[in-house]
Amino acid sequence: MPQTQPAIGEMMAANVPMVRTLGLEFRETTPQRAVVALPDQSAYHNHVGGPHAGAMFTLAESASGAIVLAAFGDQLSRALPLAVRAEIGYTKLAMGEVTATAELGRPAAEVVAALDAGERPEFPVLVAIRRPDGAVTAEMTIVWTLRPHG
Repeated sequence: MPQTQPAIGEMMAANVPMVRTLGLEFRETTPQRAVVALPDQSAYHNHVGGPHAGAMFTLAESASGAIVLAAFGDQLSRALPLAVRAEIGYTKLAMGEVTATAELGRPAAEVVAALDAGERPEFPVLVAIRRPDGAVTAEMTIVWTLRPHG
């Protein structure tokens, strides 16, 4: 059974130093969706007073990792989830707290079936970063794989 919301946020904070460094807040983590927030912190601002692009990238990547753990946590005994590549587009000025919402771009059952067939499946996770007024400030696609152990 997939991990619960608090367990995933706590696990990521314990094992991913950048999650702790940025103070990311895991608001929702289910196999269908992960929502993670980056609080407004002046230490991580850019030259215009909003969240730095690197902090936003880390926020989006962390949200993608949360949904991967929620969707495939029951596969950890036989495969390691790894990010393969990512692309991000910054579309509007971000100010204040920003929130990343991640969704799987391929059905989880299809990914597990490929793993069952002896493949090393790849799958995209789509992430939208929004500012408090709901405007999308960045969109990211990160491709993950489940690398079988051994």
